[in-house]
Amino acid sequence: MIELLIVVAIISVLLILIISSLSASRRRVNFVRSVKEFRTFETAMNFYLNENGNTYPPDVSRNIPSGMEEYLGGGEWPTGPYADSVYDWDNITGSDPYIQISLRFCEIDGSNCNFPDEPWAVDFDAQSSLYWCFEGECRSHPARPVSHPGYCVNCQ
Repeated sequence: MIELLIVVAIISVLLILIISSLSASRRRVNFVRSVKEFRTFETAMNFYLNENGNTYPPDVSRNIPSGMEEYLGGGEWPTGPYADSVYDWDNITGSDPYIQISLRFCEIDGSNCNFPDEPWAVDFDAQSSLYWCFEGECRSHPARPVSHPGYCVNCQ
C-alpha cells in the first residue's frame, strides 16, 4: 500500500511539472504569434504606404483600416492570439500624433478583460495593450498618457 501511494505521489508531481511546462509554452507561443502578426501587418502597411503616397490610413476602432484588405491575407484582421484579444489600428492626430497597431484585451467599453499571464502585463487595466509603434510617441491607449501601463513590442 505504501508503494502504491509513493507511485501515485510521483505521478502527481510529474503531472504538475508537465502542466506547468505546457502553460509556459502556450504563453510563449501567444507572444511569438503576436510579434509575427505585428510584423506581417508592418509589411502589409509598407505595401500600402508605397501605393498610397506614404500616407497611413485613418484611425478605425478595432477594425481593419480601409484599403488594407488587399495587403493582408484573407482581407481581415487575424483573431488575437490571446483569449478574447483583438487588434486595433490607431492613427491618432492632433497635438501629440502617433501611429500604431494594438492588441487589446478588453471589450471596447472596458468590460470583460482577459489579460495575459505575462510579466509585462501584471499592471494592465482596461486601457492597456500590447502594441507595435509605427510613428510618434506611442502608448497603450489614446485616452491615456505615454506612461500608462502597456507593452511596446518594437520600442525596446
